[in-house]
Amino acid sequence: MTLLEETIKELKEHNKSEKDILWCGSPEFGYFTWDEFKELADVEYLRIFSPQTVADDLLIVGKDFWLERYFCNDSECWDYKTMPEKPQKHIKPKTLFSHGEDDIPTLQVINQD
Repeated sequence: MTLLEETIKELKEHNKSEKDILWCGSPEFGYFTWDEFKELADVEYLRIFSPQTVADDLLIVGKDFWLERYFCNDSECWDYKTMPEKPQKHIKPKTLFSHGEDDIPTLQVINQD
């Protein structure tokens, strides 16, 4: 599978298409267009059981979402991210830091009375 095919498949899984893409690239390096990405990404690559080959900071960005690269379980993949919705409930946390006694230091866990 090519990086382009993998990217289009990931977009379709989230009801997005190439028309939803605003830019590609990375905040540190710069941006390029979807058409420029398509030219570069239409290449087959080994994404399993090998060192990561696709740039780690590569983003595919849309209006309310983005795809970012990650390496998990010996496979290179896209991770689909969306802007989180603002919660209805306003809180006043006591702290943002765990004191080591919690397995997973979530805001809710470390601010329990």
